Amino acid sequence: MTYKPLNANDTVSTRTLLHEAIPLTGTIVSGTYSDNNIKDYGHGMFQSVYDYPYLSSSANHIFDITVGVGTNSSLYSSVSEQQAKKKNIYNQMAQVLMGYDATGSIQRFDEDGDLIAGGSKIDDAIIVPFSRLLVKDEIKKETFQLTLGVSASYTSPFGNTITISDVGASTEYRVNSPAGEYGILYATASNQELNSSSTHTASVSGKKYWYAGLVFYQAGIMVLTASVFGSQLNNSGIGGAALEYNSNTEGIDAVLTGSLISSSADDFRHRIQNIQFNNTTELNSTVYFCRANHNEFNYSSNPTYVDSSKIRVKTQATDDPVSYITTVGLYNDNNELMATAKLSEPLKKTPSTEYTIRVRLDY
Repeated sequence: MTYKPLNANDTVSTRTLLHEAIPLTGTIVSGTYSDNNIKDYGHGMFQSVYDYPYLSSSANHIFDITVGVGTNSSLYSSVSEQQAKKKNIYNQMAQVLMGYDATGSIQRFDEDGDLIAGGSKIDDAIIVPFSRLLVKDEIKKETFQLTLGVSASYTSPFGNTITISDVGASTEYRVNSPAGEYGILYATASNQELNSSSTHTASVSGKKYWYAGLVFYQAGIMVLTASVFGSQLNNSGIGGAALEYNSNTEGIDAVLTGSLISSSADDFRHRIQNIQFNNTTELNSTVYFCRANHNEFNYSSNPTYVDSSKIRVKTQATDDPVSYITTVGLYNDNNELMATAKLSEPLKKTPSTEYTIRVRLDY
């Protein structure tokens, strides 16, 4: 068998990013399957959402919902339900996503991502880790959008809505997280749903937005500040009264302190109108240019190529040899076959023809 080595000019590596649009409507999240697609656990630390009744073999896990309350929160001392678990969830997620400061303390979630300058922190958070099935390698920057119903009435939540997105994140994302890159989530509304007196605002491309949380692209996790259901809202713009976060007409602070995590997750799902983003699949490829020059590969090592020591395709000694290329084999330094590439049809090879066969290996 004849081997031809590949040199540096015969290989090239490429990186391709593929994207899918992922729409998660509120009807999937709550209501379509009478909550049979919602799974609660005995430990009570988070709730899982499926795209179909979770006992079905067809069900796919799409995301989880949990709640974290940091010890620096003004609400922490008032937490009467699952205080330790809410603290541990906050610390665990902050540890993984924000890391530690110079003193060895866990960094708190920062609303604008500027850890050096300090600034306001997110100490009461609704945390949504999305399934790897949806996120793939990462969430594409500046494609994340969450629409929440913020009408004051719990029974009719979508009369007023706010839209939360990572606007501007394609160029203004943060890299100071051990979990990779993350963007700032901003809230906006078409009417007067957001509090014009709030100091937790920013200008993006000349437009005013309200801080709403963080989205971690590679980790596939959204950290939403609970204030989007509280101090960031304009009560007169959502019906003239404070938002009723649960069916007991309690506000967000009362729910965070006095409700189980699973109940808080139920109430949050009740106000999700839509979630959408584009995921990303990173496809790495190595392309091998396998060159058969005019004086190469004109003979076959297949035993059927000869008959009684004579080449079958030649009737006279002066005839040109002829072979047919059907397969390209890639070998390592020890001449061990590592990969094969099949051609769609045999290529006739003679001394008067040359070929460059492009073999692409994806991984």
